Amino acid sequence: MNTNTNKVDNTAGIKFYNKANALRLGSLYKEAAANYLNAILIDRNNAESYLGLGICYKNLKQYAKAIKFLDIASKLKEDYYEAYYELGICYLLSDIPCGAIKNFIRAIQINPEKTKAILQLGIAHELCEEYDLALMIYQKLIDNSPRFIKAYEHKSTLLMKLERFKDAANVLSAILKLNPDYYKAYAGIGVCFDKLGKHSDAIRYYRKFLELKPFSSQANCIKIRLEKIKFNKPQHKYLSLCK
Repeated sequence: MNTNTNKVDNTAGIKFYNKANALRLGSLYKEAAANYLNAILIDRNNAESYLGLGICYKNLKQYAKAIKFLDIASKLKEDYYEAYYELGICYLLSDIPCGAIKNFIRAIQINPEKTKAILQLGIAHELCEEYDLALMIYQKLIDNSPRFIKAYEHKSTLLMKLERFKDAANVLSAILKLNPDYYKAYAGIGVCFDKLGKHSDAIRYYRKFLELKPFSSQANCIKIRLEKIKFNKPQHKYLSLCK
């Protein structure tokens, strides 16, 4: 009799889990969380249910709850890449980047081919103001995955933050070799040359950006900057463009 009951319970748990997955994929996170909880009540050792529940709470911006359940998932299932990766993301979203680092490192140890985990590790180090480490990680990504444009983006953005404009322009130029229509790179190079006082070069890249994205939110700021350069108006020390 007990064996039959267990079979019924397991079947019910699977049904709740499958329904929760479908709801989560439909972005119905509250409803999905309720079904994951029902699945967990039936089977408290199902790491996938805890993972799904944690992801739901992450999307509901309840990060403390998300971390709690993702941590359980990581303990229930050995080498659970998804649990460690999501834990890292939740720590970042909780403004605890230094807490994210160990989870991204563990995720990378489990699956070193996942570029998104390596990128997030770089971001976490950057947010902890460990800039040299972040730059090293972004460069390693570029070396190992030369077509992974996000690594170039993050490296160039950090270099600009550090006022290393020549280096940033070189990284952005590498993006254009991969994709000549990547409009963000033209704006970024324009800013770098502008900061370096190379206004004729800045104008050329600003104009190329405007050709590609004439109606973007950034376009108006670039047009204003072009007018200032044209009439030799002094540049503000901290030139910035609309995001």
